[in-house]
Amino acid sequence: MRVPLSWLREYVELPAEATGRDVAERLLRAGLEVETVHQSGVGLSGPLVVGHVLEIEELTGFKKPIRFCQVQVGQSPQEARGVICGARNFATGDKVVVALPGAVLPGEFKITARSTYGHVSDGMICSARELGLGDDHSGIIVLPDECEVGADAIELLGVRDEVLDIAVTPDRGYCLSMRGIAREAAIAYGSALRDPALLDTPAPTRTGHPVFLLDPAGCDLFVARAVHGIDPLAPSPLWMQRRIQLAGMRPISLIVDITNYVMLEIGQPLHAYAADRLTGPITVRRAQAGELLETLDGQHRRLGPEDLVIADASGPIGLAGVMGGGATEVQPTTTDVLVEGAHFDPVAIARTARRHKLPSEASRRFERGVDPNAAAAAVQRAVDLLVLLGQGEADTAVTVESTRPSVAEPIVIDAALPSRVAGLEYARETVAGRLQEIGCTVEGADTLRVIPPSWRPDLNDPNDLAEEVIRLEGYDRLPSTMPQVPAGRGLTVQQRYRRRVGRELAAAGYVEVLCYPFVGRRDLDQLLLAEDDPRRNTLRLLNPLSDEQPELRTTLLPGLLATLRRNIGRGFNDVALFETGLIFAPKQGATAPPRLSTAQRPSGEQLAALDAALPEQPAHVAVVMAGLREPAGWWGPGRPASSDAGSTLWADAIEAARTVARACGVELEVTQSQYEPWHPGRCARLLLDGRVVGHAGELHPKALTELGLPPRTSAMELDLDALLPARDLPVQGPLVSTFPVATQDVALVVERGVPAKAVETALARGAGVLLESIRLFDVYEGERIGEGRKSLAFSLRFRAADRTLTVEEATAARDAAVSLAAEQTGAVLRGA
Repeated sequence: MRVPLSWLREYVELPAEATGRDVAERLLRAGLEVETVHQSGVGLSGPLVVGHVLEIEELTGFKKPIRFCQVQVGQSPQEARGVICGARNFATGDKVVVALPGAVLPGEFKITARSTYGHVSDGMICSARELGLGDDHSGIIVLPDECEVGADAIELLGVRDEVLDIAVTPDRGYCLSMRGIAREAAIAYGSALRDPALLDTPAPTRTGHPVFLLDPAGCDLFVARAVHGIDPLAPSPLWMQRRIQLAGMRPISLIVDITNYVMLEIGQPLHAYAADRLTGPITVRRAQAGELLETLDGQHRRLGPEDLVIADASGPIGLAGVMGGGATEVQPTTTDVLVEGAHFDPVAIARTARRHKLPSEASRRFERGVDPNAAAAAVQRAVDLLVLLGQGEADTAVTVESTRPSVAEPIVIDAALPSRVAGLEYARETVAGRLQEIGCTVEGADTLRVIPPSWRPDLNDPNDLAEEVIRLEGYDRLPSTMPQVPAGRGLTVQQRYRRRVGRELAAAGYVEVLCYPFVGRRDLDQLLLAEDDPRRNTLRLLNPLSDEQPELRTTLLPGLLATLRRNIGRGFNDVALFETGLIFAPKQGATAPPRLSTAQRPSGEQLAALDAALPEQPAHVAVVMAGLREPAGWWGPGRPASSDAGSTLWADAIEAARTVARACGVELEVTQSQYEPWHPGRCARLLLDGRVVGHAGELHPKALTELGLPPRTSAMELDLDALLPARDLPVQGPLVSTFPVATQDVALVVERGVPAKAVETALARGAGVLLESIRLFDVYEGERIGEGRKSLAFSLRFRAADRTLTVEEATAARDAAVSLAAEQTGAVLRGA
């Protein structure tokens, strides 16, 4: 709501020295959000006068129409100046605004006498845009004939003013008017309010235009008055046009401007119908399915039963509270009008405006709630202005149709409630006085019976009234106290382990990202998933953010791989990312959830049905990586990810899975597998207690081509919930021995298809309790060991806790390890 300060002063007595910023500060303390204070007329100075056009000479020979005008700028016709102007919306005898040499217009545009188009232009005839009065640049300003030639145009137009731009919250709809803002300013300054709605209104008659309220829930009040014989050529006065402009609207014509002016002044939207275009009585009803209405914006709209309409015998003539119809629009020749002021259901108006994507100044006010008791006063104010400014004659007939209750229900409030809520003591007289200031009727002593004013539909219970008392007493007076937070139980076991997983992966060089949990068919196709793959069994959203990704993910890989591609596309070639998040797996036999009403709490059976329809949502963890896993530097070259010699990122992906498992206190079993979208020969199956919990390795080249990712890109995904312990695991510290270590190396030859992990496991079991650690440090394949075979070299470290091992003991443990490996994997000592 834009509030000109000069207009506000008409309704409340403000200190003469009060500036717009002073008023804004007072309103801010009262709880109104004043976003900015605009200074109108800034940068405008110098002689700006009313001119009288004496003569117009049309200049020819130029690419655009040019006129050389003789304009009288003083009391005598001899005080005329020649001015060049290209506008054509004025004629000889008109009064215009002239900036004389020495004037400065907004934008530091200085006016001087200069030669142009073969003449000396001794000034400038101004448009509204050139004076900073608005964006209308269709032509120069034509003033009414009664304006005195030579008068100061700056004062006449009210150019210099301050405008408060106030962001009105939905519960303060009464502040979408000068009346509402003036009431708040009057309370803030302790001044009296001159209420523009306090008008004498005539009693309803039986001879007014017939109106029928067929939907009392949608419209419970309708007031109509007719005005005849309006001068269709009568212009809106400058003061009205200027106020409408400062309030952020555009002047159109006298009749329309008056309805807009009253709406801005009192807060009641009005509508003027061309009386000669109405057919029969007016009805307020719900639209019939398929009815059409051409609104004032020229659009033909198909209506439905949810739309509240104003209709006559010909059909709908307006969307109630939103926009009128073109069939009864006021024309330039209209002399008789019917002025409507009504009260509509806020919810119905809001839904109609959104359904038709048709927000308007009227719907903005109706959907926040308007004062029903101001409808008759607003209509009367508009009628008075039409009579005064348009030389019309008011019809004595008055139509008032109402189904509103005559007496409002009081709200019972303990006078001590505001004190308890605020933590600050308010006297009973203070509470009652503040409520009366906002227009409430208050009765009682310790227990108050309060009837809120008709313009405050947001006051419905004692807490609303307590908030008003606290607001007006000042939020800045409220004491600052820290809330007493009860002792909590801290993080759950699962939460702690999930954080531990994230810390371990971050320490290993991975960067955490958060991806949207949405996928589409194309995302799953790029992963080369078979049609019967369980990961294609997805849940589809009713209102997806994107039509390309309307389903919930069953794997973390699509989002991670898209993030990886985006980083590589922006020049970051060495990337390692991880994410922990939920996937969504539909339950077997689950049905669609029931659609519940919001009017009442769901029953136990309905809640159970909702729970049964929810998908399984296990937590997963996944990593993706490409480029150099170890960067190059002064220490030497980096470890390449994609080279002719191949990549070791698949091993890093497996190690990432082991990192997660160690953080969860478990150990994974790694076996070779084939699982999309991984490379068939470089895919590891990850098992825990014989159950598959994930996969890791290098992605399939075809999938990488589809995804637009570099070769050798690797990934890992684990079911994190399957790894998390149900309770805290005891911390097992390492056994530290003070005795020296005995190291034995062994090289074993096995078939190429035998996993190194199987050989390592057999060696560890065979070595017994003396084995401290085992490490694979070399893999060799070549002619010297035969086709289809490979050599695996392990380093075994032996140590005892109570003595120094002899060579014989270490050798015996090594031999036992080799013996078991030979038995279980067919391993043979290299060179034997």
